[in-house]
This record gives sequence, structure tokens and C-alpha cells, in this order.
Amino acid sequence: MLQAVHPTIQQASGLQSLQDIDLNTPKVVVGVHPPQHSPEWAAWLYEIGFIPGETVMVLTRGMPGADPLVVRVGDSTFALRRAEAACIAVADATDGAFKAAA
Repeated sequence: MLQAVHPTIQQASGLQSLQDIDLNTPKVVVGVHPPQHSPEWAAWLYEIGFIPGETVMVLTRGMPGADPLVVRVGDSTFALRRAEAACIAVADATDGAFKAAA
């Protein structure tokens, strides 16, 4: 079952969730919008580098089911579950979307 994109990310023009971006496509973190059942994810994702303005990209997706995702944020590489990646809002690095949403 596909993880639903957080409503805040869906409503923001020009934003995508990290789980939906193409492989090896640099994006910029705009924000983290954790699900109601796991508000602690915001602090955890911030601590490992998912802060607004940081460059991020998905390097590969696990098989089967595209879970987990291997993600590079800054100079670090992590494995994230799709549910965790779904709450990370990203924008094109060259877009004005980052400045508008930050």
C-alpha cells in the first residue's frame, strides 16, 4: 500500500515529498511534516540532517515494494522507510519554491 503524502506537502505548490522524487535528482529540503502518530520523527529527521536548505536525493529504492529508500542528505547517506520519506517536503534546487515555503 502506498503511503499517503502529508496534506501540508500536497497543498504547497511546487513541493513534492521525498518518497516521490526521481532517482539521483538533487532537491532541497523545505520542511518536515511528521504524521500525527509519530511527531518525534520531526526531531529525529532534523538531527540526522533533514533541515531546510539542505540538498537531498534518493539514490535507490529497495526491492520489492520500493522500501526502504537510500537517501543522501548533505554528505551523509541513510536508509529511510517510505513513511518517513513521505513527510519530508522538497523542492527543485533552482525553484523559488524553497524561498516561498521556508
